[in-house]
Amino acid sequence: MLPGGYSAVMQAQSRDEFRDEIVRFAHGLGFDTVSAITVVDHGLSNSEFIAVDNTPQAYLEASWDRDSGKRDPVMQHCRRQSVPIIWNQGTYAEQGMGDMWEQMARFGYHTGIALALHLPEGRHFQFGVDRDQPLPDDPRELQRLVADLQLFAVHAQDAALRLFLPASLQPERPALTPRELEALRWTMEGKTAWEVGTILGISERTAVLHVNNAMHKLGCVNKHQAVLKALRLGLIH
Repeated sequence: MLPGGYSAVMQAQSRDEFRDEIVRFAHGLGFDTVSAITVVDHGLSNSEFIAVDNTPQAYLEASWDRDSGKRDPVMQHCRRQSVPIIWNQGTYAEQGMGDMWEQMARFGYHTGIALALHLPEGRHFQFGVDRDQPLPDDPRELQRLVADLQLFAVHAQDAALRLFLPASLQPERPALTPRELEALRWTMEGKTAWEVGTILGISERTAVLHVNNAMHKLGCVNKHQAVLKALRLGLIH
């Protein structure tokens, strides 16, 4: 129902699985490094950052600076906007931060794409991929990379909030019955209502009823949205 990478990251059950999926996605697009940062604002000047990445340890040690995020033009763009930014040496040079780019470039950070999703209740998700080779010159190919990144980030953000937010901040999970969950799971596999009924030993009409009940409880208008939301909430895998 969903391309493998997108559905796989939503089904991640641990930090390590989540990291494996975002690294696999980045490599599939031709990028060496990736960073996913979940931010929870607890107050005006108190934010919690949960970072998952494959950043080289040597780069972390060489570049650590508590004020670097305040000076980094890519970080500042993502802090204020949701529109993706395609960055390279010029992005830093234009802001008088050429020295910062020079330091990054020593570790393979020559260019990349980054974006941020700003959610209600002070929750944010920043996602970026980087590499040491130039990005494509073909505008259509570059547009495809950005679109793939945006779509993946939406799914990764759902998984990150589920995995990294404390229980008290998790969205309420609807109480679906075992039959409703089974019907959704087989619907996810592409089965029709008749096939779901046959598998579960119930009538087609009852299978439809289970799916409709699940849709109602999840607040969705069709079965495809219901499957996607159930995956995001970790109700089905």
